[in-house]
Amino acid sequence: MSFETISVIGLGYIGLPTAAMFASRKKKVIGVDVNQHAVDTINQGKIHIVEPDLDMIVHAAVTEGYLKAVTTPEPADAFLIAVPTPFKPCNEGEIPEPDLGYIESACNAIAPVLKKGDLVILESTSPVGATEQVAQWLATARADLSFPQDAGDEADVNVAHCPERVLPGHVVRELVENDRVIGGMSPRCSTRSVELYKTFVQGDCVITNARTAEMAKLTENSCRDVQIAFANELSLICDKLDINVWELISLANRHPRINILQPGPGVGGHCIAVDPWFIVSKTPIEAQIIHTARKVNDSKPGWVVDKTKMAIVDFLQENSDKTAKEITIACYGLAFKPDIDDLRESPAMQIVHEIASFHTGKVIAVEPNIHQLPSSLEQVELQSFDVAKSTADIHVMLVDHKEFKAESLNSAYLVDTKGIW
Repeated sequence: MSFETISVIGLGYIGLPTAAMFASRKKKVIGVDVNQHAVDTINQGKIHIVEPDLDMIVHAAVTEGYLKAVTTPEPADAFLIAVPTPFKPCNEGEIPEPDLGYIESACNAIAPVLKKGDLVILESTSPVGATEQVAQWLATARADLSFPQDAGDEADVNVAHCPERVLPGHVVRELVENDRVIGGMSPRCSTRSVELYKTFVQGDCVITNARTAEMAKLTENSCRDVQIAFANELSLICDKLDINVWELISLANRHPRINILQPGPGVGGHCIAVDPWFIVSKTPIEAQIIHTARKVNDSKPGWVVDKTKMAIVDFLQENSDKTAKEITIACYGLAFKPDIDDLRESPAMQIVHEIASFHTGKVIAVEPNIHQLPSSLEQVELQSFDVAKSTADIHVMLVDHKEFKAESLNSAYLVDTKGIW
């Protein structure tokens, strides 16, 4: 069965590019989101996120009539769920647990319009067992239809998991080129999912079961988290031993079998800073290294804040005529990684917020990819690089955006977490 109409639930950083790629192949695509502003923006042929080349694709798809956005699901042949999976509230020191509330809401929303022959794919990064939970929620809502947990290949509705594996800033290209892991709840679920993704995916679509597909995405990001934690721990050690960590890593990487990553202010984003907890929460006894890596990376922002406090002390000792209230601190970068506008789980955001909370003087943020600061940084001024460079007393480099790499900044009071100055 071919897929003539495709519905994407959740039009964020993954859902909208995915919807746009299907629409670019002349498929009718119905995007669904609870955010009315996002829906209205997309229906104007514009985008509400920053992602290279996506604006042109969305504009063409909307103009040609292949893509529309709505707030309530409509009938389709395939439904892709791409909604957030945040954490449940927890106390400091507790292991965060994933909150599947958005996924459950998406299931409840699409259930009334499901019909025999439909395919439902969970793209949201999820803990192991979430795809089976999706199938159960749908089965409970639609007792008149059969699902693969009971009917296998004979199910009326097929269900599968296919995690996204794209890099923000390169999403359009990687959606097409990257391999996809397809985890169906039955062989037919997998086969139909491959057929759907081959609409635009040029990479291989590798078939496995749903649980392994879920674990594959969590494993990829946990591996990356462990590697970053090693680099971040090295930076703490080198700071204590008065060794240049950037030079050290460069020297170590000359070994043919060593490839140490670069340290930074922590780990952010909707994947690497989140996904390892999905493993730890399910298997807290077994996931020792993964858990330790999370703790190392989560502690790095606090270390940066402490280094900033030390810079303030040093400045006051050298400038006895000034008070802390007269000191201006400039923080360079707010996004969770270079050259994007995505602030989700950003360690830079956490650091700037903490600095603004304790510092009595002015705090400036320089973020070339946004035009307005979030409400959580209401005490902070958004300024240009030139203003920050010329007016700040203390400089905190947090994100190595291309605009910053093209500049130079020499200061005795510089906290450089990226080693570019």
